[in-house]
Amino acid sequence: MGKIALMLAMFLCLPWVTPSSASELVPVKQNIKQQLLGTPVYIQIFKEERLLELYGKMGNEYRLLGAYRICNFSGGLGPKRREGDFKSPEGFYSVDIRHLKPDSRFYRAINIGYPNAYDRAQGYSGNYLMIHGDCRSIGCYAMTNAYMDEIFTYVQAALHYGQVKVDIAIYPFRMTDANLQRHRFSTYYNFWRGLQPGYRYFNEKHLPPTITVDNGQYVVHPAIIGTQNISEYAFTETK
Repeated sequence: MGKIALMLAMFLCLPWVTPSSASELVPVKQNIKQQLLGTPVYIQIFKEERLLELYGKMGNEYRLLGAYRICNFSGGLGPKRREGDFKSPEGFYSVDIRHLKPDSRFYRAINIGYPNAYDRAQGYSGNYLMIHGDCRSIGCYAMTNAYMDEIFTYVQAALHYGQVKVDIAIYPFRMTDANLQRHRFSTYYNFWRGLQPGYRYFNEKHLPPTITVDNGQYVVHPAIIGTQNISEYAFTETK
């Protein structure tokens, strides 16, 4: 039955909604979702699960608006390090209205802003890394055009209605302790441990964390809304 439901969802070009096994978030109902067009939004991407999750602010927390199957990405797990390695980035990115490309040749696109401050501190290179339609990818996250229509519409509306920047968190997989343990021998293990505090914060608080880069490492701070103290989430990568 699960396979049949998935095939029907893709055939009808409806968002493929699978609640997170970690956070067990249930998407808001369709009538509420429509009313949230223009609310601040947040995006999480999971490579291994091939999933993009779009969240919208509802009250004092962010709720799942939809989960969309990623049609294609390239390079496997791990961060993008150099121009031409065909890798799709991992890390924490922010986009504003200038990053939207409604006339992209790959159908609507959002430039994620690679390289960010962390990438530049590592000496990584590359540019024009996007979330876009057309289902083709060389380092980007490609969606079906129908999925991209919805994602783009919500991001564009949020920015037009006052959200200064939309944060995008890109992970290799759901950053649970079990998944990290499964990948403990990876050359990327320390980098992935540095991403986990951001995932954990949103998973528990349902608010996007504030991310900065200090001494070439990601640092997770509390969301701008609220006064939560997340000192227990601090992590310094050991090289």
